[in-house]
Amino acid sequence: MHHLSPGRIHTSRLTLEPVSPEHATGMASALSDPELYAFIGGEPPSRDDLEDRYRRLESALSPDRTEGWLNWAIRATDDGQLAGYVQATVRERSGVLEADVAWVIGKDWQGRRYATEAADAMAAWLQARGVGRLSAWIRPGHAASEAVARRLHMIPTSEMADGEMRWVLDSG
Repeated sequence: MHHLSPGRIHTSRLTLEPVSPEHATGMASALSDPELYAFIGGEPPSRDDLEDRYRRLESALSPDRTEGWLNWAIRATDDGQLAGYVQATVRERSGVLEADVAWVIGKDWQGRRYATEAADAMAAWLQARGVGRLSAWIRPGHAASEAVARRLHMIPTSEMADGEMRWVLDSG
């Protein structure tokens, strides 16, 4: 696996920062609304859980070193608050780098197109580093995530797993 290290990414309104344990408090607040988990499952994480998770993610590699685990906290530049995260799981298949991508925006920041802006910036960053295929797994009916995928020029496929449909963008 070719190792990619997440770098800081800037957009007009956001800064994507590689996650670290220092993000845990702000992210616990951003991700605290239980309604956020209606489509993605789970429950709001605690600060301690996030601190542990982010410590494990700092290496940007899966334990077996076959996947890149790239995770960015999304910081709104206007108020400096953490608004959510984007992530990419990168692997090599048949000589092509592929990434499963995801985005989550806290309830207080939804409706501002932060997910689209952050996911688009992450996608461009990945493509500039040779990732040729992006996929997102989205539960049918999750209109907000489907809209983000469409804005990224992803197309839905017939592939389903765990109640989610795979959306794909091939750039090469």
